[in-house]
Amino acid sequence: MSTENLPQSPEQPSRKPRVAVVFGGRSSEHGISVVTAGAVLRAIDRTKYDVLPIGITRDGRWALTADEPERMAITDRRTPEVEELAESRDGGVVLPIDPANREVVYSEPGSVPKAIGEVDVVFPVLHGPYGEDGTLQGMLELSGVPYVGSGVLASAVGQDKEYMKRVFTSFGLKVGPYVVIRPREWQLDESAARKKIIDFAGEHGWPLFVKPARAGSSIGITKVDDLSGLDEAIAEAQSHDPKILVEAALRGREIECGVLEFEDGPRASVPAEIPPPDAHAYYDFEAKYIDSTPGIVPAPLTPEETAEVQRLAVDAFEAASCEGLVRADFFLTEDGEFVINEINTLPGFTPISMYPAMWKATGIEYPELVDRLIQAALSRSTGLR
Repeated sequence: MSTENLPQSPEQPSRKPRVAVVFGGRSSEHGISVVTAGAVLRAIDRTKYDVLPIGITRDGRWALTADEPERMAITDRRTPEVEELAESRDGGVVLPIDPANREVVYSEPGSVPKAIGEVDVVFPVLHGPYGEDGTLQGMLELSGVPYVGSGVLASAVGQDKEYMKRVFTSFGLKVGPYVVIRPREWQLDESAARKKIIDFAGEHGWPLFVKPARAGSSIGITKVDDLSGLDEAIAEAQSHDPKILVEAALRGREIECGVLEFEDGPRASVPAEIPPPDAHAYYDFEAKYIDSTPGIVPAPLTPEETAEVQRLAVDAFEAASCEGLVRADFFLTEDGEFVINEINTLPGFTPISMYPAMWKATGIEYPELVDRLIQAALSRSTGLR
């Protein structure tokens, strides 16, 4: 039977994909995550996407926040807080846990919860534990909501510097000397754990870098020039993570390289060099974000060195089973060898961050970079892949 003369249902207007930008979080990198969110919110093309900003407070509350990226900037050497941006001091946002339902619900004490629309993709800009480490990614996998960046395994590997180095070593990538002090070692015998570090210094020399094993943005890291500063450095690292990593100093140049996943696989950006900051002992949090020590983009390397670090950056991306994006950090030692220091599966995306700067120099501007990441996430399924 012909359907030509039957009444036709009116076509539903197409809906723009809705992007939830999730930021803040419970880690010590809360503030810089808010700054990153501001930059991402400014860059998202509002003619293509609807946007839902969701901030996670330091105590873990998911808050509906104002879409006001201009308030998400470092002011007077101070990073912003989600609590300052939340539309309510008590209201909370709940993401769906049913893969068949992507409706986000908002509730306040004493009020009936209300649906505020579906989310098609999450753009997490959380740094550190409880966001970058696979925890959020696991929740989104259970919910069936696509998201930007690496999955559970790669996120966890990228957060834990010990296991990151173990994975890289197993794939033939060269890492520098290091030693790990786990919480149980310290609790059972502080003297033995401290001796382990002193013996490491005896083998590799001072200075050492003492850092939290599962943190980023150079937070909690201390350069230790001799034994007198060791205990204070350990305490500082343990204030961020009970598991600490101690690394030998490598003499050479700091080189970074961005990796972005395209339809045909991951590609590397032009590399950048981080010059020694004049007012800081090394490239620490203040040098990165407060004093905005500029990197050199592109890095002054030979064509052969550039090709080599780009190859190694993609190798690191593949070794950790990463998706979407990665910033890979290397040392180019005095004997001309690249040693990988770490990867960041959710690298800084602030206006001064090296990852977008490297891709800009490669030919991809910030808004296009953000769009590519969203489109890649929308086209990728959750679950085993």
